[in-house]
Amino acid sequence: MRSPVPGQSPEGEKVSDSTPLLQGAPQAEAAPVCCSARYNLAVLAFFGFFILYALRVNLSVALVDMVESNTTLANNRTSKECAEHSASIKVMHNHTIPGGYVASKVGGKLLLGFGILGTAVFTLFTPIAADIGVGALIALRALEGLGEGVTFPAMHAMWSSWAPPLERSKLLSISYAGAQLGTVVSLPLSGIICVYMDWTYVFYFFGIVGIIWFVLWIWLVSNTPETHKTVSHQEKEYILSSLKNQLSSQKSVPWIPMLKSLPLWAIVVAHFSYNWTFYTLLTLLPTYMKEILRFNVQENGILSAVPYFGCWLCMIMSGQAADHLRAKWNFSTVCVRKFFSLIGMIGPAVFLVAAGFIGCDYSLAVAFLTISTTLGGFCSSGFSINHLDIAPSYAGILLGITNTFATIPGMIGPVIAKSLTPENTIREWQTVFWIAAAINVFGAIFFTLFGKGEVQNWALDDHHGHRN
Repeated sequence: MRSPVPGQSPEGEKVSDSTPLLQGAPQAEAAPVCCSARYNLAVLAFFGFFILYALRVNLSVALVDMVESNTTLANNRTSKECAEHSASIKVMHNHTIPGGYVASKVGGKLLLGFGILGTAVFTLFTPIAADIGVGALIALRALEGLGEGVTFPAMHAMWSSWAPPLERSKLLSISYAGAQLGTVVSLPLSGIICVYMDWTYVFYFFGIVGIIWFVLWIWLVSNTPETHKTVSHQEKEYILSSLKNQLSSQKSVPWIPMLKSLPLWAIVVAHFSYNWTFYTLLTLLPTYMKEILRFNVQENGILSAVPYFGCWLCMIMSGQAADHLRAKWNFSTVCVRKFFSLIGMIGPAVFLVAAGFIGCDYSLAVAFLTISTTLGGFCSSGFSINHLDIAPSYAGILLGITNTFATIPGMIGPVIAKSLTPENTIREWQTVFWIAAAINVFGAIFFTLFGKGEVQNWALDDHHGHRN
């Protein structure tokens, strides 16, 4: 009879994740951070997601000028309370399961690189599509969504081989924080370009930057430490030893037990709930600023970016704090993930609702929306990276699954918000905020009840859970 491993009862049932440290795995000396291959990867990924989100959100600002210069895109309404309305076109997203599966087979390097490259190239054709009409523009954005859809699963797949368990929060928060800073820079910069040049240059500029990044990514990045040309021996041994007994060598994906896993569905619900608020604000915040708070195009971009700057700072700091709690204070992984998720979902819900009750006080509105979006950054060290905790070998596939569900709010959230604000009144926007807040709170509670922090049995060859 096989003897029980630490963290399991004799019957094979996992007990609570009481420590973040690996059990029974030989630990090499931690490799230095400065100039390390793993942190270089995080920085390059940071700029990749920076560009990806810059490419994603620039339309929301440029659209204000596009509808003025191209009447085929216009569908103007007038707010009875604060401002004139400009139509908005939904940004298409397609974070799908196949992206995670392909990443697990071909590696994240090429999938992420070509995903961003494709998005950049399609962005260069946006002005042409806009001249053709709304249908062509929406079709082009949908194609961009195909490229965007593989990026996060591909990055998760790479981190499954590169991120030591007690550095996961730091490394992933650095890489994914690029998305927030990309939003911060893209919104005001797009506004400035629209004012002083022409809206078409918004797409040309960011498209070219994306192509330059692709060249650097292909040149400098490797899928695993074993294949990296310049990684030090010490760092390679440190990473490999820290991941020992966590990764699976199974050739087939355990789809049935994976899809039956309640911890996975806890992430799905949390991700869906968080994205409802995120995508609603991402696609409608510039419009809300213009319609309700009466900002011009340039102010629109600058003030729309303020909340995402706060989120960027929060992501970086929360990543450092989460790993510090696990490594130095011996907090369990599951406790850290749940704690950060609660702050990152319930906090934004409170301030989002509050933002709907301050009328046309733009200072207070910006403050509340900034706090709401900033607190959301805590989720980057919560449920957002929990895939790597419960199944590091299949993290890319798991993220593809959760993103498939989490992209639904990006498609229906803004549409529902539009349908709820036919007259653009503050009371109508209050309803939009209440719905987003309620969904956020539900997701936080569900993840707290059913989330886990240890590697699940089905994700290991020997079917034993190891705590990380």
